[in-house]
Order: sequence, then C-alpha cells, then structure tokens
Amino acid sequence: MSTPMVMPYQKYEYIRLRRPFTANYRGSVNQTAGSHQPFSLYIYALVFSVYPNCTKYSKKGYIPFRFNLHHMSGLIDVHEITILSGTTKTGERENFSEITIRPGDTISIVGPTGSGKTALINDIEVFAQGDTITKRRILVNGDVPPEEFIRDPAHKPIALITQNTKCLADLSVNEFLRMHILARNSDEKGLTERTIELANKFTGESIRGDMRMAALSGGQTRSLMIADAMLISNAPILLLDEIENAGIFKDAVIKYLRELKKAVLFVTHDPYISLLSDRRIVMGNGEVRSVVTPGSEEDGALRKIREMDLTLSRIRERIRVGEIIRGD
Repeated sequence: MSTPMVMPYQKYEYIRLRRPFTANYRGSVNQTAGSHQPFSLYIYALVFSVYPNCTKYSKKGYIPFRFNLHHMSGLIDVHEITILSGTTKTGERENFSEITIRPGDTISIVGPTGSGKTALINDIEVFAQGDTITKRRILVNGDVPPEEFIRDPAHKPIALITQNTKCLADLSVNEFLRMHILARNSDEKGLTERTIELANKFTGESIRGDMRMAALSGGQTRSLMIADAMLISNAPILLLDEIENAGIFKDAVIKYLRELKKAVLFVTHDPYISLLSDRRIVMGNGEVRSVVTPGSEEDGALRKIREMDLTLSRIRERIRVGEIIRGD
C-alpha cells in the first residue's frame, strides 16, 4: 500500500507539533500488529476514517493529515469550551469578547463562502492558543487546555466531521467499528450493532455491517461517522462542516445530539439548520461579526422553513426513484 506524499517543511512542522502521532505514522506503516490486519491498514482506518479532515490540496501538491481520536475518560471532564476573540485581517480586535459552549448547545456558524467559518472550527479543533492566523484562543473549563488534548489524540474531546469524509481502508462496517472500539479500549456489549442502528436513523440508505466502508455513499459515511462520534468516541463536542449536502436527516441528528447532551457546532449554508440552532455565529471577511441568540422570535419562521424542508425532501426522494414532478 503506497502513500505518496509531498509536503512543505513548514506544513510538516505544524503537523509534527500539533499531530505527533500523524507525523510519525509513516515510519510505522510497515510494522505489523500481530493480528489478521496489518498495522498499515489499522493506521489507514484511523487516520483517514475516524473523524478525518483529510483534505487534498491538489494545486499545492500535498495532502495534510488531520488525525482525530477523541475523548477518553481519565483526564478531565469538559464542562465548557470558551472561544476568546482574535484579530481581524486589519489587526483590530474581533467584535466579541468570548463565546462559551456547553453540553447540549447547538450553534450554527453562518456567512458567505470564504468568510472564515471553517477557520473558526479549525481553531476550536486544534485548541488554538494565539498560534493561528486568527490569533484566537480556546479555553477548556476556563483554563488553558491540558497538553494531552493538543498532543495526544486519545484524549481529544472533539470530533470533526466534514463533507469530504471518505474511508480508504477496505474494511467492512463491522470491522471498522470493532477496530475503533478496540482503539477506544471499550468493552461495552452490542456497541457495534447500536452504532449501526443509530446511523440508520440519520440516512434513508440502509447501512449493514457487512457492507464495505469504501463503498458507502457520502450520506451513509457521514451518518456512520456521526453515530460513531456519539456512541463509540463519546465525544462531548462535535464540529460538523456543511453536512446538509451529505443526504442525512438533519432533524434526527439534532434530536439525538440534544438527547445525549452533546455540544454541536454546524458550519452551514442551510437556513433550516440555522433556525434550529440556539445561537448563530455570523462570520464575515475572516472574523466573527456578531453572535445572534433569537430565542422564540423565529418560531413562526422555523415552522414555515420546516414545512418547506419536508416538501423539498419528499420531492428529492421522488426524483431519485424516477418520478415526474408536476406543479399541480
């Protein structure tokens, strides 16, 4: 299994400091774990599939790896995460002092393309300490995050799921989930089956344990990753980047996230997800422009948008099965 990669030195140094396991994985890729699956396949499954943001920059000629294993008990419980303001492109202070995220919060991050939405969730995911271009700082429980949160992927309490998530390892769904359960040192009975059952609540395309990960559709993959984050990783904070294009049931995802008291931030262009959220962070020109907390003011608009979204979903399903859509 070849892994061609060309990476500028400064990009490698960033990954080496922030992702020491990822930076070292190439040196271990030919080792074996003494089991039926080679160690290289194990690493592929983790690096590329356990909440990756493995983004190909074809124009720049390199592939940065973003390796995320998430929260494991034994360090500290995360009660809140605080975003401290950074600077604008002109060097001025952003238009907020701090944003606090607690369990059960649903927050949408909105703004036009290129406004800085993804940069904001990247700051949260790497626990920025003024060392990113935005100069923002991220606190955990009001303090600087433990070094393990930054350097040890086994302790990371955040799951980042993007619209480009794809598994490159040729494993079945059952094998993939069992491998992740093993990596999490979990012995909970029936966890694989419950994860698949939950994933099927998020997609209209049925997922079975014997299906190959590489053959799953985008909607199936994202549904499985979200269910995995909720149950196997048990990450208290989820960052979901433009999942509205992934063909998943948004209402169901938000319902279960709230039931499990997960904090979730949606990067979204979808008005329905935005109105479902408790707060909206409005981005523009790379900075936080405002934080909106509408309360009950938008209830009427939400009911109308929900009806429109349901109508569009029904039309979408009819188109997929070959029906002619008439205006009557």
